Amino acid sequence: MDFQQARHNMIEQQVRPWFVTNARVLNVMQEIARETFVPPQYANLAYCDTDIPLSEAQTMLAPKIVGRALQALNIQASDTVLEIGTGTGYITACLGRLAAQVISIEIFETLLTVAQRKLSGNREMEHVLLKQGNGLEGYEPQAPYDAIFITGALPLGVPDTLCQQLNEKGGRLFAFCGQAPAIQAVLIERNQNNFVTRSLFETAVPTLLHAAQPEKFVF
Repeated sequence: MDFQQARHNMIEQQVRPWFVTNARVLNVMQEIARETFVPPQYANLAYCDTDIPLSEAQTMLAPKIVGRALQALNIQASDTVLEIGTGTGYITACLGRLAAQVISIEIFETLLTVAQRKLSGNREMEHVLLKQGNGLEGYEPQAPYDAIFITGALPLGVPDTLCQQLNEKGGRLFAFCGQAPAIQAVLIERNQNNFVTRSLFETAVPTLLHAAQPEKFVF
């Protein structure tokens, strides 16, 4: 399989048509070999318009979702970014090329080990810190963050703990909020103590482990 051609087709046939026009985002997605972050048995699906199964009942987000999220976050070369849910490290690699510093938190040791191996030796790792833990608590030692990317769904919305770790002067947070079949991708922007939430699109992604769940009524 010609992965370079497949990567080009991914950009032109999936990412651009989904209203991703940011040149830095498109260039990063064109440069990074997505197939190296996909489980070997799914390598032929690396550039397909689909989520890809990972271990621990997790998934790798479809390319167009990644593109829209990165564009919404509008990451600058001087930014410090927090990623919650490292997975196999693909989004981490993209963030590593877009930002000055990236902290990525993964709760599953198996996935974190895979991400460390995939990212090892890449130039992105020079300013990427991988941590194991519950990302819903954020990572206070490196706060505030110019951007936060939450890669799993939050049924009850974004915890205030994470919003408070945003930079007061224009911090941005991308998240998936709600429950299937109506999960909304949202962008939260902070200006001092004001937080503005904007809905971007509907999608379906797995729920983040330890995310708060709505109460179940018993009749």
